[in-house]
Amino acid sequence: MPAPTDKNLLGGLKEDAAVYQISSSIAVVQTVDVITPVLNNPYAFGAVAAANAIGDIYAMGAKPVFALNIVEFPVKSLPLSILEEILKGGADKAMEAGVTIAGGHSIEDNAPKYGMAVTGMVNPAELVRKSGAQPGDVLVLTKPLGTGILSTAIDRGLAGSEIESEIYRIMSHLNKGAAEVMTTIGVHACTDVTGFGLLGHLTEMLAASRVSAQVYFNEVPFISGALKLARAGAIPAGTHNNYRFLRDKVNWGSVKNQEDKMLLCDAQTAGGLLMAVPRVKARQLQTALLEEGCLAATEIGVITEQGDYLIELMG
Repeated sequence: MPAPTDKNLLGGLKEDAAVYQISSSIAVVQTVDVITPVLNNPYAFGAVAAANAIGDIYAMGAKPVFALNIVEFPVKSLPLSILEEILKGGADKAMEAGVTIAGGHSIEDNAPKYGMAVTGMVNPAELVRKSGAQPGDVLVLTKPLGTGILSTAIDRGLAGSEIESEIYRIMSHLNKGAAEVMTTIGVHACTDVTGFGLLGHLTEMLAASRVSAQVYFNEVPFISGALKLARAGAIPAGTHNNYRFLRDKVNWGSVKNQEDKMLLCDAQTAGGLLMAVPRVKARQLQTALLEEGCLAATEIGVITEQGDYLIELMG
């Protein structure tokens, strides 16, 4: 695509959301995301799809304001009551986020898909970008990893209702509180962890910031059971694709087990925020995140000067 030339476009192709400045104190933030079902329950799927779509607004340090539904549904083969539950889940999650659903668009398709185009607002001076990470910054992650592997295990009949309830709790948890803490305390860079996995989204941050990172594998939080199910073969295609893209960009160090590598590349839905914060603020940030009710506030690595590899895995 051609590079944008509009000087009012503050963030676009290389950010989590598009940002367009309309005055000295106001910029509009827009994103769009649509997913296929990741859970068997239609209401839960709708809620997770909404949390996933809104997440990019939070990653930019912005406040989501309104959204448009995007629906693809097989009206000839599935009852409309399923679509009703999907939309109800999305509406309830949007209400929790303070987002007004102002309309939308639907088309007939052979499989259900749901998402949102979300619009937010931010003061340009408070905008948080992927770029900006600096050597010495601490990397903090606000949700455990493994939802891609666990949802695949559910789809293949390898995991039961307890696992489904747990990953629903994680995926439907809004990053609202994490974003509010982040903008209050101040970080150098942020991205949310979604389809490209932890290492994929971290790679984007590092490339934009022209730095590298060390990641402490033993400190990375994983959902209970994710490794066992990965070893059972419950690895989604997106996770395999992420690994193929990243394998030569990462110094895997002591991480030799293929399933461990897959966990770090696992394609997430509605994952947490990954922040690069100055070390002097790291403890304050972690404490505030936990007090806000975030699912994790884990130091998983450190930003370093640009090296031969974007990422170096440490034991």
